[in-house]
Amino acid sequence: MDDKINVKENLSVVLDNIKEAALKAGRDPEDVTLIAVTKTKPFEMLMEAYDYGIRDFGENKVQDLVAKWELAPKDSRFHMIGHLQKNKVKYLIGKVFLIHGVDSYELAEEIEKQSAKGNCVTDILIEVNVAEEESKFGIKCSEALDLVKKISLLPHVHIKGLMTIAPYVESDEENRQYFVDLRQLLIDIASENINNVDMSVLSMGMTGDYRVAVSEGATYVRVGTGIFGERNYAKE
Repeated sequence: MDDKINVKENLSVVLDNIKEAALKAGRDPEDVTLIAVTKTKPFEMLMEAYDYGIRDFGENKVQDLVAKWELAPKDSRFHMIGHLQKNKVKYLIGKVFLIHGVDSYELAEEIEKQSAKGNCVTDILIEVNVAEEESKFGIKCSEALDLVKKISLLPHVHIKGLMTIAPYVESDEENRQYFVDLRQLLIDIASENINNVDMSVLSMGMTGDYRVAVSEGATYVRVGTGIFGERNYAKE
């Protein structure tokens, strides 16, 4: 199935769409980074994207991220975009560029503990369930500031911004308000000027809605299916 996918052609389309959406919104396209989500896809497809110039890759399972990190060129940046279990944190430290899905103090505490052991600082995003979907991880918007303040006191964890996974919808416009709300939350938290918190990253938008996300301020969009084709979950 995968051998019919033209990764480079798909990347060209996605990057053009990002550029167009950014320019239309009066933004610099350079302010938006594409994360190519390689979950369930073979390493060869990651390398096709790498050869095209992509350096940011997203995985939702720790073992897959570690396996690909070990094989990938060293200037690759790996993003943990799936739900992270505390017992898996130790495998990521020193390998992950950014952990997108931190939604509890307990998880941040474990990242602190393992980062201190590894003598490094780990960058994270706070995952916010803006739509308050029961099936999704993430905290409510109303809980975000308190969690940020608590985590900001951990010296080996550095909050870089916010992340959300918007609902699966027929029309990308249906998710616009969630992206607007997350951006406003980011602005509100940034205005608090909390030490060890840098509200510069908005990770939002996936294959179905990344153009709308870009128009509302996304700095990272996470696109998998739009580049590599449908997931093969039988491989998981």
